[in-house]
Amino acid sequence: MGKRDNRVAYINPIAAARARGPVQNSGPTIQDYLSRPRPTWEELKEQLEKKKKGSRALADFEDKMNEKWRKELAKNREKMLGGSDKDKEKDKKTTDKEKEEKKDKKEKKKKEKKKSNRHSSSSSSSSSSDSSSSSSSESEDEDEKKSMKKKRKRKKTSARRPSESSEEESDAESKKRKRMKEEVDKDKDEKARRKKRKAERSHRDSSSEWSADSDEEEMDKSKKKRKKKHKKHGRKKKKKTASQSDSELD
Repeated sequence: MGKRDNRVAYINPIAAARARGPVQNSGPTIQDYLSRPRPTWEELKEQLEKKKKGSRALADFEDKMNEKWRKELAKNREKMLGGSDKDKEKDKKTTDKEKEEKKDKKEKKKKEKKKSNRHSSSSSSSSSSDSSSSSSSESEDEDEKKSMKKKRKRKKTSARRPSESSEEESDAESKKRKRMKEEVDKDKDEKARRKKRKAERSHRDSSSEWSADSDEEEMDKSKKKRKKKHKKHGRKKKKKTASQSDSELD
């Protein structure tokens, strides 16, 4: 089985563009933009002068309008100031009239009060007997209401007392349970601490014994090494003395 031929024909884009020929331009080119009609220096000066003239005409129009407004404001001020004096005189007259009317009303009210007091004094004697009887009945009703309220309060307090006593008992029981739990927890903590201390002590003792044994073993090893060295040194001395004696004999 052979591989497929995935090759594609390569075309040089520059050569292809040359073969197509010149492209038709759709729109203005750079040359057209550079060769556009431009105004001369004299025409430009004329345009600037026209702009200045237009701005001057607008300024003149604004000044004229301002002058008209000023004249109108001056006229209105004169009218307002002249009218204000007249208004003040009118206000004074109206205030004087109002004061006089108030005085008349007060005097009329005083007279009516005096008349009503006279009539009330005559009628008060007749109504006093009726009021005394009504007050006595009202006082009796109030006493009955107070007695009923007291009875209701007593009933409420009597109903509250057993509930309060039961709540107090439950609080006391809960406190006792909490204390018992705290004591049990303390005992457990103390036991755990004691166990830890014992374990630490045993560990220390074992480590000290092990260190002592290791020290003894090291001492024994060092002693054995010294003995071996001493023996070797003695043997060497004996050999030297023997060799010296042999040489003297010869």
